[in-house]
Amino acid sequence: MAKSKLMAGKQQFPLEKPDEEWRRELTPEAYQVLRERGTERAGTSPLNTEHRAGTFRCAACGQPLFASTAKYESGSGWPSFYEPMPGAVGTQGDDSHFMRRTEVHCTRCGGHLGHVFPDGPQPTGERYCMNGVALNFEPDAS
Repeated sequence: MAKSKLMAGKQQFPLEKPDEEWRRELTPEAYQVLRERGTERAGTSPLNTEHRAGTFRCAACGQPLFASTAKYESGSGWPSFYEPMPGAVGTQGDDSHFMRRTEVHCTRCGGHLGHVFPDGPQPTGERYCMNGVALNFEPDAS
C-alpha cells in the first residue's frame, strides 16, 4: 500500500488508505494539507467566519475534532480553538520552516490539521490554529 508523505515511516492510525484513494476522495487543496502537511493561505477559509453552534470534523475521515463553543477569533487568519474534543487530536514536534512548532493531527486518520501554540485564551491557554480546508463544519440540528 502506497502511503502519503505524512504517513511514511510514522505511527499507524485506525483508518489508513492507499495514497491513491486519499487523492480521489479529497480536493487537491485538502490533500496537500491533510496528507502532505501543507498550509492554506491565511484568511482564505470560510470557516474563519463560522459562528453557528455545531461541530468541526476532520475533512478526511469525519471524526469530530472541535466543538463550536471552543472556537474563538485569534486574529491569525485561520480557524482557532482553545481545546479539541477529548481524544480527537494528537500532537508531534515539527521542525520544518526553520522553527520549532507542535503539529496537530487527527487521531483517526493521521491527517495534518495545523499547529498548537501556547498563546491562546483561558481556560487552556492554547491556540489550536487549524487549516480550514482540513475541517468540515456540521451545524447542530436545532
